Amino acid sequence: MADDYPRGTEIIGKTIVSDEQGKKYGNVEDVSFVADTGELMNILVGNTTDHLNEEHLQEDSEGRTIVPFSAVKSIGDFVIVSESL
Repeated sequence: MADDYPRGTEIIGKTIVSDEQGKKYGNVEDVSFVADTGELMNILVGNTTDHLNEEHLQEDSEGRTIVPFSAVKSIGDFVIVSESL
């Protein structure tokens, strides 16, 4: 079951874009996960753009925007997330 989820190290540094309009949101700076299972919970976004800043999402203690992993639609060259964050 754990093989269904990508490793956090595989997505760090990738550009995050929206699924409908291809808006660039920033880059994956880090991830948070459940220690017991390794399941990814959130993506921590660095180098955010105005498109993501308009969403008024929560930030962590270091000022990185938190995107829930449930918003991720696909991962390839880019991390594609739902525009309805």
